[in-house]
Amino acid sequence: MIIITVPEQKSKEMWDPAREEFFETRYIPETKISLEHSLISISKWESKWKKAFLKKEEKTAEEMLDYIRCMTIEKNVPDEVYMNIPQSEMKRIVDYLEDPMTATHINKRPNDNKPPSREVITSELVYYWMIANEIPFECEKWHINRLLSLIQVCSVKNQAAYGGKKGGKSTRDLMKHNTALNASRRAKLGSKG
Repeated sequence: MIIITVPEQKSKEMWDPAREEFFETRYIPETKISLEHSLISISKWESKWKKAFLKKEEKTAEEMLDYIRCMTIEKNVPDEVYMNIPQSEMKRIVDYLEDPMTATHINKRPNDNKPPSREVITSELVYYWMIANEIPFECEKWHINRLLSLIQVCSVKNQAAYGGKKGGKSTRDLMKHNTALNASRRAKLGSKG
């Protein structure tokens, strides 16, 4: 989490060229807002913008400002606060978004020369990876870079555990294993469901 400070904004008279009239901005006291770059924030943003946040394409100023709204922990923060975030705080936010938030470094193996995946990573795909790797849902509140590192670690460890077989167990193998495990538990507990 990062906490940013937006300085006090005194009310002032401004000109609106579209309406051709003066208007008065409202007074905003100094405001501190807490931000979390998490799967939850990304999910909120994607549901509004209908596009993948983690895609490497540049975001517009409007999209980034809206993402900051999605990251905000506090409720009912006035729009004027977001419109007056100083450049120094914006730089801190960008640094926070790019921070790996982990000591884990996954080295590429020398024989791993395959091209990067073209799969578009959306929040739903990350949730799928969490489910597939049995990562608890409370991790959706982690910094997204830390969560993605954990998912990578699970992938590497699963490949090693299953003899380097690409992707670990196949879906069919996992389903068979889970069915057998469930049947065993039902038999042990004398349950039918």
